Amino acid sequence: MNCRKRPGKPEMIEKRDRCRRKDSKDEGRDNLRNWENKKIGKANVDRLRSRTRGMICLIAAAFLFLLLQPCLLFAGDAKERYFEAEAAYKILRNNPAKQKYRQYWLECIKKFEYAYKDDPSGAWAPPSLYMSGRLYLELYKRSRKTADKNEAVDNFERIIKKFPGSRYKSKAADEIKKITGTVVSKKPAEQKDLSSGAKKKEAKEEKNNKVAPVASQQEEPEKPRDPVKEKENYDQVKTPSEPADTLKEIIAAINLRASSGVESQAPKSQGIVTVMDLRYWSNPNYTRIVIDADGETGYTHRLLKQDPSLNKPQRLFVDLANSRLGANIKKVIPINDDLLSDARAGQYEAEAVRVAVDIKSFKTYKIFSLKNPFRIVIDVWGNRGEEVPEKDGDKSEEKKIGVGDLARQFALGVKKITIDMGHGGNDFGAPGYIKGIHEKDIVLKLGKILAGKIREELNCEVIMTRTSDKYLTLEERTAISNTKNSDIFISIHTNAARNKGAYGIETYYLNLATDDEAIRVAARENATSTKNISDLQTILNDLMQNAKINESSRLASYVQESVCGNLRGKFDLIKNKGVKQAPFYVLLGAQMPAILIETSFISNKRECERLNNPMYQDLLCDGIVKGIKNYIREINPAAFLSTSPAKGTGGG
Repeated sequence: MNCRKRPGKPEMIEKRDRCRRKDSKDEGRDNLRNWENKKIGKANVDRLRSRTRGMICLIAAAFLFLLLQPCLLFAGDAKERYFEAEAAYKILRNNPAKQKYRQYWLECIKKFEYAYKDDPSGAWAPPSLYMSGRLYLELYKRSRKTADKNEAVDNFERIIKKFPGSRYKSKAADEIKKITGTVVSKKPAEQKDLSSGAKKKEAKEEKNNKVAPVASQQEEPEKPRDPVKEKENYDQVKTPSEPADTLKEIIAAINLRASSGVESQAPKSQGIVTVMDLRYWSNPNYTRIVIDADGETGYTHRLLKQDPSLNKPQRLFVDLANSRLGANIKKVIPINDDLLSDARAGQYEAEAVRVAVDIKSFKTYKIFSLKNPFRIVIDVWGNRGEEVPEKDGDKSEEKKIGVGDLARQFALGVKKITIDMGHGGNDFGAPGYIKGIHEKDIVLKLGKILAGKIREELNCEVIMTRTSDKYLTLEERTAISNTKNSDIFISIHTNAARNKGAYGIETYYLNLATDDEAIRVAARENATSTKNISDLQTILNDLMQNAKINESSRLASYVQESVCGNLRGKFDLIKNKGVKQAPFYVLLGAQMPAILIETSFISNKRECERLNNPMYQDLLCDGIVKGIKNYIREINPAAFLSTSPAKGTGGG
């Protein structure tokens, strides 16, 4: 009902007035509410606008700040990346197996490059560039690729140009000087600083420059500084690389080295080492020189051509990094055989020793390192097997005698056999299951029994590397056999394993190991770790074509079968573990068929007792003699037609 349309009557008028008052009150309330809402909305809008303006100003300020200071945005990332790269380099430096592969060096270099790119003008840019250069330099020393050297120089030059105030500038300049022989000029202020007595600071920076233990090799200086130093007219040669972790890596490393021509050895640096001694063994056709040091260090070697203008013969030298001459070392060792004149040792640089060998003539040579203790072995072979000119009146044609022909020729008359009894002196060898029994004593007894039987049954002269409890280095044993011109080399040992239940007999010859057990046995007999035998694995690639490998394999087969067959007639549980191949130090460089016999497991209770049993010893040696005899008879059925007393010598 609309109150406003029906006036007239008093009650209707009163009702109308009430309606009007109510409408007016409602309208006022609505107006007040609307006004309050408008006020609140305006405040919210103002507040929102204020916040928006604040956010815009803050974002603009932050963007402007970061635009003016970009290094602050990436400095943290650059630092983190640098330390990541440094950690990767440390892993590479401690893993000689990976050092053989180019990809691992490049991965490490890329990490330092990422650290530089994250902050190209920040505090971590110079060290990142410097480390990239150092790693390229290390890669160049292994690959000999000019591109790697150029990359190293480029990184060092960028430091000098972009960061003239960095302490890495002087380091980069020193590296460029070493690589190119060019002195990077310093600013006048820097020259003044040096002339005013800043030598201590320079020496400190030089010390800080040694950031990478792997970079232990020395660059060739411009001029020689003592009589041992030579000119740089050299031929590139190969050196064994550091050990690989697994058989797969070892074999891959051999293939890599065959194509890359690596010429340096750089094991983990252990500080300054002392070169203690030079030793050698010689005959007209073979010379072995050993350089003894009191710790492991890197080395390089090169063959220098003859220089008639300076009256210099052909020379072979080995440079040992981070090393000094011992106080009592004999610096000149006269050799004067058909191959070499002498060997000389000198302090080539402040922290580098050079050993130079003057050559008369040679056919080939090998240089490799052995560990525990560390020593470098130089084997030089003569020209036996070269072309033999036709004599006057001789109707036969000129003939080139090959390695296989030589093997057949010496086989026609095996007259001299070297027996090597493993270990000795302070090297006890493997401990026996029975307390007080040691490998060195067992093999000495076996060697003496075997020597007597060989003289009696084979009519051969016997050379014994030792006849008493005497210590001999592994390289000395092979050198004795080579210099005595032996026709066969037999090294006698006893086996051992952590598993006391392991037993059996096995015979080895020098070659690439084919299983992990062979590597383990070689590591134990070499008195080193399984990782430290891969330097042998790598150089064995060259020996694969040598006829002595095949001859050694055949000899090992005959001996293995004869020993096991002979023992089975009197003893049960004789396990034939077969013929195996592995890189044994003592067999390395042998010029004749050479085998190593693991007679039985001294760590096994039953076989330890048997090894100490005279009947077992006698039958075992009979088996070895029978195997040698079968080997000789196969290649020369008439070898035993003559019978005359044989002589023998011992090693003391």
